[in-house]
Amino acid sequence: MSVESRAKRPAASAAGLGVGIDALAGSKRIDLPPDGVQLEPSTLPGYVKAKGSRRARALSGGLASMALLLALAAPAFSARAAPGSCGDAGVAVQVLGSGGPEMRGRASAAYLVWVDGKARVLVDAGGGSALRFGESGARVADFSLVLFTHFHSDHSADFPVLVKSSHFEQRPRKEPLPVLGPEGSELMPSASQFVGGMFAPGTGVFRYLGPMGNEQIYDLQPRDIALGAEEVRNVFDKDGLRVGATRVVHAKIPSLAFRVEVVGKAIVFTGDGNGNNGNLERIGRDVDLLVAHLAIDDGFHSPFGERTLHAPPGVIGRIAAETKARRLVLAHRRPETLGKEAHLRDVIAAQYKGPIEFADDLSCFPLPN
Repeated sequence: MSVESRAKRPAASAAGLGVGIDALAGSKRIDLPPDGVQLEPSTLPGYVKAKGSRRARALSGGLASMALLLALAAPAFSARAAPGSCGDAGVAVQVLGSGGPEMRGRASAAYLVWVDGKARVLVDAGGGSALRFGESGARVADFSLVLFTHFHSDHSADFPVLVKSSHFEQRPRKEPLPVLGPEGSELMPSASQFVGGMFAPGTGVFRYLGPMGNEQIYDLQPRDIALGAEEVRNVFDKDGLRVGATRVVHAKIPSLAFRVEVVGKAIVFTGDGNGNNGNLERIGRDVDLLVAHLAIDDGFHSPFGERTLHAPPGVIGRIAAETKARRLVLAHRRPETLGKEAHLRDVIAAQYKGPIEFADDLSCFPLPN
């Protein structure tokens, strides 16, 4: 496993990335080369096995019927997908972790891009997401790559857990796994430093899982993505999967947004950012699904300077409108925004007229063919 940056390579074309990375980036383009249910009543909330008196049987039947009606009435987009059921055919996004760093009933940020029943891309791996990954039925063996928007712990802490658990899959991965993320800073590691800090021989925290350990079964191939202030760049192009990246402003933390394109569909993951540098409008143009982080409300203030870190709903609505996103999914839902869904929807809908959906852990969002 190499733990050095692989960013310095000969240039290659980014042509073909959806509306075109050239068009998204304008004159700022610099190429980076590609890398070579049926519902069973017994499973429903409120189900009580009917036995004993007629009254008990009636009560249990009523509860089961009510639960069944509620389940059938619930919007499909918010459904917690059964294991392995998200993305059976076509393209779908599954939210493994819909929360922030608080760990109050929601795993932290993590997403899967499913293509024809296989999880091809993992975006982030925050705390608790490894458990959700196991519940999703996905396999690391099916990954084409892993993307990190940044390395705050609520976006990265469960990565070594996933690496370890992947050894126990029925058909464990053997191929190298590309891991892409931002460059480092005084506060944050780069992708190569993050992977090296976990698995490097002699120094990695989990070095027993690395190349000199006795449990490594595949290589991790980290690559640091260094971008100009307004640059949109193709960073991966292989096996029908293309990924573009751009910088977002998350206070002083090096952070990226990603555009994933596969089978004619385009998905943008905003990551954490305040939405003020114009890059989300560039990379998100004509996207099929915009996954945005709803961590704060308009007017929210905290001693941590949240407005320099996150975009409030008014900014999210403006960006979704300007990109002409066909669908908006809101994740990274923190205590500041939970329970305010009606209000937040109204704020966003004042500018964005498309579908607005709130994510929960394991929510599945299929993209229409």
